Amino acid sequence: MPGRRLTRADRQQIAAGLAQHLSYADIARRLNRPASTVSREVARNGGPARYRAELAQLATTHRAQRRPQSPARVQRTIEHLGPDPDATAAFVTDLTTALVETGLPRTAARVMACLFASETGSRTATEMAQHLQVSAATISHAVRLLERQDLIRRCRDGRGRRHRYFLDDKAGLRTVAASVAANQRFAATALRGAELFGAETAAGSRLALAGRFLERLGDDLIRSAEKHWRDLVSDRGDAYTLTSHTE
Repeated sequence: MPGRRLTRADRQQIAAGLAQHLSYADIARRLNRPASTVSREVARNGGPARYRAELAQLATTHRAQRRPQSPARVQRTIEHLGPDPDATAAFVTDLTTALVETGLPRTAARVMACLFASETGSRTATEMAQHLQVSAATISHAVRLLERQDLIRRCRDGRGRRHRYFLDDKAGLRTVAASVAANQRFAATALRGAELFGAETAAGSRLALAGRFLERLGDDLIRSAEKHWRDLVSDRGDAYTLTSHTE
């Protein structure tokens, strides 16, 4: 039905149609959908050259995150980062280094580590600036980057007009998705380079091999991430499911 939301099977058909170089209108007819639905889906998930059904499915799940609990209802306590402040500070430093090695800029990694170690999983920009001893402008730049990668969320602080930034249990999953998306972009670029240089050249062969490897690896990582996430939320009895069919 045209009104229903896109499912995993729909996205797989879209990917198959793009691989066959079909137009959006032709793909839409296969799905019994408006062509605009297909074009929006492809545009928001990397464009025709980079669209991957599994990655698009995971990305839409992130966009459908349940709204965070209202800050007014968050317990207002002075946060203790652990029984031993020195040990906690050392851990936050180690976590920051690990996040930097995944590709995050250092300040963004420090913000992530700060939120991970927070008892409520949230802080205002002012709190983070004070905790990290950096300027408000530095925090603003870092949180914009993290929001674009769906690694943090924000809503109004119940006590005023300030924004409060949230990190929840699904941040680790979103980190995997962001990493896979970056690899897929590299893979798509490498494959375009292989076509440009030609498969018979050394450069073309090298680019094709790297592109195909990263493309397949990304698909495997997404499938594995989905499986392990389903297992974990099932063990916890969490109502949230990774494969919810939301557009």
